[in-house]
Amino acid sequence: MAKVKPFRGIRPPRHMVTEVASRPYDVLNSEEARAEAEGNPRSLYHIIKPEIDFEPGTDEHDPKVYDKAVENFNAFQSNGWLVEDDADHYYIYAQTMNGRTQYGIVVAANVADYMEGRIKKHELTRRDKEEDRMKHVRVNNANIEPVFFAFPDNEKLQQIIDTVTAGEPEYDFTAPDGFGHHFWVVEDPETIKAITEEFAAIPSLYIADGHHRSAAAALVGHEKAQANPDHRGDEEYNYFLAVAFPASHLNIIDYNRVVRDLNGLTPAEFLARLEENFIVEPKGDGEPYRPQSLHNFSLYLDGRWYSLTARPGTYNDADPIGVLDVTISSDLILRDILGITDLRSDKRIDFVGGIRGLGELKKRVDSGEMAMALALYPVSMKQLMDIADSGNIMPPKTTWFEPKLRSGLVIHKLG
Repeated sequence: MAKVKPFRGIRPPRHMVTEVASRPYDVLNSEEARAEAEGNPRSLYHIIKPEIDFEPGTDEHDPKVYDKAVENFNAFQSNGWLVEDDADHYYIYAQTMNGRTQYGIVVAANVADYMEGRIKKHELTRRDKEEDRMKHVRVNNANIEPVFFAFPDNEKLQQIIDTVTAGEPEYDFTAPDGFGHHFWVVEDPETIKAITEEFAAIPSLYIADGHHRSAAAALVGHEKAQANPDHRGDEEYNYFLAVAFPASHLNIIDYNRVVRDLNGLTPAEFLARLEENFIVEPKGDGEPYRPQSLHNFSLYLDGRWYSLTARPGTYNDADPIGVLDVTISSDLILRDILGITDLRSDKRIDFVGGIRGLGELKKRVDSGEMAMALALYPVSMKQLMDIADSGNIMPPKTTWFEPKLRSGLVIHKLG
């Protein structure tokens, strides 16, 4: 059962929130963070991307960069830019994109639940990325940024969300990217108790986004437990920061592929090879063609759009991995025709989040940088949860969640 608890959040005063809040550390590079933080000493980038406080080109993994993170975190608290709440709370965090709002509950999630598989993952993690975030958690003794969770829809938790969000939000602003962010503090003791009890009846939580942050936070908590001879299990380091959304609130968008060359084939030869496993339909050189359903793909090649529909027998709908369009395209197109076998390391392929639109695929091919682009129908939350429940791992670059969680709205200290 999912064990969560309220916590004393560390967060900006209401009038400073737009100065402090930032995009997550992993969606922009050092120079982009430097530009976004320019002239703003209160930007969270000074804590989550502290290399911006050094000369351009400074290695973000240099020990002095991690030291700068904790120096800045301490300074933010000393300056009153981040202030600790005086009691344990849950929080409700909502995001609005394209007129649609999703509501999550900010919780302290349990390290043991992660270590023992009750917090389920669907992606592999890389040890170097885990270690980077572990160092960041260790030096700050805090989870500065939250992990993005999903949970099966729950009527009582939905009622709590509806009741709390009927009140005045603590924060309510639109970020520079146009996405709205809304944040409420849950102060009523009975509501706090009800949230804890309702989560305790949910068998599993699912990592939607932030697998490296989850792993790092849980591993640091586990380290601290092992190092403490008087460990009890209720210490703050046994928990890490997460925002958990009802699954029906979340919308996975497409995650598309662009490839540099056709593996020695001409466009005509490539299309002929595709015909072996797909029904190929030309869609012209006008409006981009968007995949219409599962097992339908969009191809942009040589200035034209095509619909590709996988032929019956080329996929297995009874297999949680085999049913995925990312599996079909990886096996039948990228591997069998183009010779790309390792999506994580092959330099011939790149990935484009659907938030950038199909026009970005056309642009990358028309520029001559890429030879072809492939757009996929988005994975569903049900598919993601089925895969996590089965103990399987999705192929790389399968899911793209948007909007991303804004960092800096609330921080969780480990003690």
